Amino acid sequence: PSPGTLCRTKPTDLVFILDSSRSVRPHEFEKIKVFVSRVIEALDVGPNATRVGVINYASAVRSELSLRGPQSKAALLQAVRRIQPLSTGTMTGLAIQFAVSRAFSAAEGGRDGTPNFKKVAIVVTDGRPQDGVQDVSARARAAGIEIFAIGVGRVDMGTLRQMASEPLDEHVDYVESYSVIEKLTHKFQEAFCVVSDLCATGDHDCEQVCVSTPGTYRCACRDGFSLNSDGRTCTACNGGLGSALDLVFLIDGSKSVRPENFELVKKFINQIVDSLEVSDKQAQVGLVQYSSSVRQEFPLGQFKSKKDIKAAVKKMSYMEKGTMTGQALKYLVDSSFSIINGARPGVPKVGIVFTDGRSQDYISDAAKKAKDSGFRMFAVGVGNAVEDELREIASEPVAEHYFYTADFRTISKIGKKLQMKICVEEDPCECKSIVKFQTKVEELINSLQQ
Repeated sequence: PSPGTLCRTKPTDLVFILDSSRSVRPHEFEKIKVFVSRVIEALDVGPNATRVGVINYASAVRSELSLRGPQSKAALLQAVRRIQPLSTGTMTGLAIQFAVSRAFSAAEGGRDGTPNFKKVAIVVTDGRPQDGVQDVSARARAAGIEIFAIGVGRVDMGTLRQMASEPLDEHVDYVESYSVIEKLTHKFQEAFCVVSDLCATGDHDCEQVCVSTPGTYRCACRDGFSLNSDGRTCTACNGGLGSALDLVFLIDGSKSVRPENFELVKKFINQIVDSLEVSDKQAQVGLVQYSSSVRQEFPLGQFKSKKDIKAAVKKMSYMEKGTMTGQALKYLVDSSFSIINGARPGVPKVGIVFTDGRSQDYISDAAKKAKDSGFRMFAVGVGNAVEDELREIASEPVAEHYFYTADFRTISKIGKKLQMKICVEEDPCECKSIVKFQTKVEELINSLQQ
């Protein structure tokens, strides 16, 4: 099995509570159904594993799928496809009451009283309820139901907080429109993962060393070996100081990033810098910030030590204007990686592009040119970043080169995944420093989470 797909889900009674009041347009309701289906697809469903129920509500409440219904993935997905919006008022409190007294009840297939089953409700709403939610939500939580509240568009944030379980920052999510609700899919797929030590259970195919991380694992090699590009097998190395690398960060300093998040981005850059071997012969780092204009903070090779690079990153001031990602990519191609700006001929070029929003200009040409020039491009998106743009910036295979997280505080997790596979196939030993880089970034980034 490939790393990342091994997510055992803890046996859970999961009930979706979906608002289909008249403010939710039919095509928007379809997006909610896609989100629900994606979450279901990632679960271990079955009578003794996770069971799924769906409640649809507006002025009235309708049970669309009961926990005691047929619990095969195909049956669940088919039931979700059939749900139709009710298009009346917004009685959220009533829907939660229905969940407590009916949907989670033993009569409806709820598995009560066994400590190893979780009870989880995911409420999706875009309105202000016409009834109270505070007391009924408190009763639901007291009954052991963990509530996640997802708000869309003009939703009342106070209401979401009244519904959700503690800690609120893990249980309240907001998206600006239904078209981006799928962004949350990943969060919920991870939320149901149970941490199982896949190395210990032998569910891996690493040739030498297996390293467990929550819900997944990665392979590593013993000293003197380096990991091949298949991420599994190892090749013996014959010394070699590690390969040279020209790495340029392209950082979004637009006003939506907010000062405290900008600090997190700087911290993140420095964690990656920390894991490099910086010298004339090895890694060089450049930094460019952009918003409505593009500013080179420092070119490749200006600073010769990690300490100096990190000090310069810390000093970077925040531009706080628009988001001209296309212009910034063009700068990267035309200037950052030019010999006049310190780039070394024949050395692998890597660009890491960070953004938190939709570009205000056209990115296709510059994004294509960067990849056509042989640069290895990683795209990291946070918050309102647009997945299509990230994919357009990212090198092939795209899935390994673009990352998205809804929240700046989890930006650090991405570094863990930025396991640079920049290795040159011909001589994996050239890549000693990069291999070190891969393993180290992961550990470092975990610490940012603390």
